[in-house]
Amino acid sequence: MAQCRRGAMRSLRPLSLAVLTLAGLSLGLPFAECATTPSAGERFQHANEAARAGDYPKAIAAYRALAVAGQASAALYWNWAQAAQAQGARGESVWALMRAREIEPADAAITRALERLREELNLDPAELAPEPLAQWRRWARWLHVDLLAAALLLASLIAPAVQRVTRRDRGRVAAWTSFGLGTMLALLCILAAHAHRAAVVVRREAALLDAASPSAESIGSLREGEVVPVLARSGGYLRIQDSAGARGWARIEEVVPIDGDRP
Repeated sequence: MAQCRRGAMRSLRPLSLAVLTLAGLSLGLPFAECATTPSAGERFQHANEAARAGDYPKAIAAYRALAVAGQASAALYWNWAQAAQAQGARGESVWALMRAREIEPADAAITRALERLREELNLDPAELAPEPLAQWRRWARWLHVDLLAAALLLASLIAPAVQRVTRRDRGRVAAWTSFGLGTMLALLCILAAHAHRAAVVVRREAALLDAASPSAESIGSLREGEVVPVLARSGGYLRIQDSAGARGWARIEEVVPIDGDRP
């Protein structure tokens, strides 16, 4: 499935995001082979046809429905990002690309697309990566570092027994080396697990509020496309901190968590 998705992604790499949406979608991604059910593949193709016809809201609604139904993939979020970009929703495009990167963190096309959007939105690089540990968490999950750490710690327990059987001094060195590396990786995984969730400002001039309430007053505005740490949640509001250090509440339909579906 990963190979099929990657092939689909690589068929969508023109010179610009707008051209990508029209030209890339016209190639007809082989999503039907990747989908778990034929109906999901047909719905994906219908979404692509809607985007090709310029009906971006309909295409995005179809991509959202597929994601909610458990048919999310890097290719789906890639197409979603292009449809959002084509209709001028650059913040939503950043969010969709972030979602795609969660699935395929090593895909260079996603990184390049995010960099182009960052420049268009005049954002600082740090405004797309406010939580360094979140990046480590993404790679650790993709590379299964937790399993590697467990294997190294297990090897550190087995090595002394092997040393006693073989009567070689190298067993002790291997045990301590495995224990050290395994412990370091395990600690990094634990730290990454406690990193703040992140969300993307998907709406231009989204309000930063003084309370999680419909009657709350605006205390500032947020920059479209900025990635912000999520400190807490209350109903349909997120407590966040922007790049300037200002804290407040934002509506979840305007600041969407990267690890959640778009409302």
